[in-house]
Amino acid sequence: MRHAIALDVGGTGMKAALVGPAGELLHRARRTTGRERGPDAVVEGILDFAAELRAHGARHLGEPAAAAGVAVPGIVDEERGLAAYSANLGWRDVPLRELLARRLGVPVALGHDVRTGGLAEGRIGAGRGADRFLFVPLGTGIAGAIGIGGRVEAGAHGFAGEIGHIVVRPGGTACPCGQRGCLERYASAAAVSEAWAAASGDPEADAADCAKSVVSGDPNAVRVWQDAVDALADGLVTALTLLDPRTLIIGGGLAEAGETLFTPLRDAVRRRVTFQKLPTIVPAALGDSAGCLGAGLLAWDLLDTTPTTPEEPT
Repeated sequence: MRHAIALDVGGTGMKAALVGPAGELLHRARRTTGRERGPDAVVEGILDFAAELRAHGARHLGEPAAAAGVAVPGIVDEERGLAAYSANLGWRDVPLRELLARRLGVPVALGHDVRTGGLAEGRIGAGRGADRFLFVPLGTGIAGAIGIGGRVEAGAHGFAGEIGHIVVRPGGTACPCGQRGCLERYASAAAVSEAWAAASGDPEADAADCAKSVVSGDPNAVRVWQDAVDALADGLVTALTLLDPRTLIIGGGLAEAGETLFTPLRDAVRRRVTFQKLPTIVPAALGDSAGCLGAGLLAWDLLDTTPTTPEEPT
């Protein structure tokens, strides 16, 4: 059966799949990234994993993969096929597309992890059918993917969508990027965890604990949560003023709080808009499968065959 290799490389683990022409997931696999062994070992691990996937396809599906797509973190030069920089993986200007194409003998697409996940959410997930969308995952940090007409905009230098570094509190908390008051210092899952640990006096408390305490009516938790929601709404309104998306897709760990997040967030955004059109604000649909599914889409795009009806992720 004709298929493509899809690989989603994270800071600690890799998710992979063999994806059929209609987007069906024919095989799944996971492996640790092995970053403790150094950047060269991580690259070799990716190449070996991809080769194993190719062999599995040839053995069980009757032919090797027709193409491959890989999503990686950090700064990605998609046009040149370079994993330009990743602090977590220790990469600088790794020609990953070329290395994979040489190992596999097929066309390879390289994408940024958040933009690749956004591609999947926009085409086959929560943004299906929207001609303009913004995908914002709220995790350790906050990033974004700008969807336009079925593709995701990378920008002139590969930095498009970095909504987490919109300054929402001028002169506020220092950010590792060098600015002060960045959105991700107030509204990421990591920021909420830090604020709630301090407010509750429990150094082990995290954002999920804060959300549970909000539901139970704890006033300190409500205050911490609302501060994060207000900062997030400020950042999102700046983004929608610039981009005018039809659909705003919120994912990541913080979105797992469900309506505990979405009800106050929709209200906060609604209160802030004036002339802007209010987008539909929805939770992401694909979970941690988004990056892998998006990598599969990148692979099929190389062959001018785009999946249309994927299997629901489990």
